[in-house]
Amino acid sequence: MACFFRRVIAAKVGQSLQQPEDMFTAALTAVPVLKKQQTADFRLSIRSLRHSGVLPSTEDIQLQTEQLANQLKPDSVVEEISTGRDLIKFKINRQLLAQKMLEPFGKGGDDKFGLNSELFKSLKRGTTLVEYSSPNIAKKFHAGHLRSTIIGNFIANLKQSLGNNVIRMNYLGDWGMQFGLLGAGFDQFGSVEKLKQNPLQHLFEVYVQVNKEAENNEDIKQAARDFFRQLEQGESHAVSLWQQFREITVSEYQQVYKRLGVHFDVYCGESFHQDRAHEVVQQLRSQGLLKTSEKGTGVVDLSPNRDMSSVCTLLRSDGTSLYITRDVAAAVNRKEKYNFDEMIYVTDKSQENHFSQLFQILSAMGHSWADSCRHVSFGLVKGMKTRTGEVVFLEDVLDEARARMLHNMSQTNTTKELDNPDDTAEKVGITALIVQDFKGPLLSDYRFDWNQMLQAQGDTGVFLQYTHARLCSLLQRNEDMEAVTFNPSLLPEQTSISILQHLLRYDEVLYQSVQDLQPKHLVNFLLKLCHLIASAHKELPVKGSPEAVAQARSRLFIGARSVLANGMKILGITPVAKM
Repeated sequence: MACFFRRVIAAKVGQSLQQPEDMFTAALTAVPVLKKQQTADFRLSIRSLRHSGVLPSTEDIQLQTEQLANQLKPDSVVEEISTGRDLIKFKINRQLLAQKMLEPFGKGGDDKFGLNSELFKSLKRGTTLVEYSSPNIAKKFHAGHLRSTIIGNFIANLKQSLGNNVIRMNYLGDWGMQFGLLGAGFDQFGSVEKLKQNPLQHLFEVYVQVNKEAENNEDIKQAARDFFRQLEQGESHAVSLWQQFREITVSEYQQVYKRLGVHFDVYCGESFHQDRAHEVVQQLRSQGLLKTSEKGTGVVDLSPNRDMSSVCTLLRSDGTSLYITRDVAAAVNRKEKYNFDEMIYVTDKSQENHFSQLFQILSAMGHSWADSCRHVSFGLVKGMKTRTGEVVFLEDVLDEARARMLHNMSQTNTTKELDNPDDTAEKVGITALIVQDFKGPLLSDYRFDWNQMLQAQGDTGVFLQYTHARLCSLLQRNEDMEAVTFNPSLLPEQTSISILQHLLRYDEVLYQSVQDLQPKHLVNFLLKLCHLIASAHKELPVKGSPEAVAQARSRLFIGARSVLANGMKILGITPVAKM
């Protein structure tokens, strides 16, 4: 695998510079594959060595590059050494490249490929708590929560694959003034019968109606405030209604999560922390951090000069808690309960200021672990509509993705006889949604485009699934060519070499992904792999080739399929074997 070659080259450089080989692994990277063009396999950045103090930064950089390259001699592993601008390039013995990269696939797939790389030695393992999705109770699952759900799922999968103990938490919006409105609204406009027939749709209708009425009706606003105060005080009617809304919603959400292939270890809500919120308020008071504003609200001064120019409100003037008060209580409780090493919140970028304030308040309270809390933010999806118009609910999007995909599959001659076409269309449709979302930087807004998203050609989720299914079909037809051993000298073609070179980058891509928690690195790596596999399909036939050649090619395709499937699973995609 890549780590074998990286270690050999690092040892060679270390010997020349009389330094331990660990100093050079980070400066060594696999060379990205260029189309139809021979390239070296690894490159050593001289600039990186100067930056880390291994080489003096005052000398001429190109002269340093040439001098070091001249000290390094080819051997049985590295057959060619050359220089570029500030770089030393290494070309691996082609036979050894094939042997080492494809060795792990002697018994079929290898779900640990690339995960034991020395690149990950520096990572802190431990307990990672990821809070994501976090929809609001008593509302249907809004399409706007899709991004938090799939991004959080990717982060949890990635951390878990690299050996972290991951706690997947769904922090439900199940408290706050909106429940005052909904409770008061249900008492006026609600129907127990309609609630049984179509629970979330009815609650949604009630919520829309009461909001409209409240705009010009002070009595309804007061009723909402009264209901929420009764809820905070534990009054039985208010609590019973709230519990009913919560159970109905969680049950319906779980159906949507099942479709997305997403699961949670913990369903928690703001309600759980409302009592602790009062303790937090007392603690902030005793520490002298909570001040009373002119309006009578409870605030914490976050301004650098402590001049109240930047404050965060934690208490309303009537003494009820706010969202951030409960978030502070929740963070403290999670640290006590799970003793996490890091906590990651996944929400849209409009909440960046909220989390900045949250982390500042935790620090001010003396919680040094606030530094291990991180907010991963993302941009908005624009233009997400179904055929019926503006979309509101995620189920509508999933239904439409499945229906459109089913239609597209029925129009192509290559579609295989499927046991469950609906299930395949669902999985491929969801893959298309995920890949469209993950291709660019998370912070960027993007325009939702049904036609582009569902194309079979180009850089789409459909192309990923099609490539995986095609590999499954190829290997199934040539099962008799799968052998425990293979002859690596029978993969000399540039098409084979390009796939092997690309696989060298897999651990680097995962390492880059875990640094910035951006899925785009892995998505683009897999899409590139699919393009290389498409070329290999045309140029490296298995059927009709001499047996030893067919076995070697079969091993190459097994390795490519395994890495493709592993990467897809980390992204939160279920690979299909037929489509």
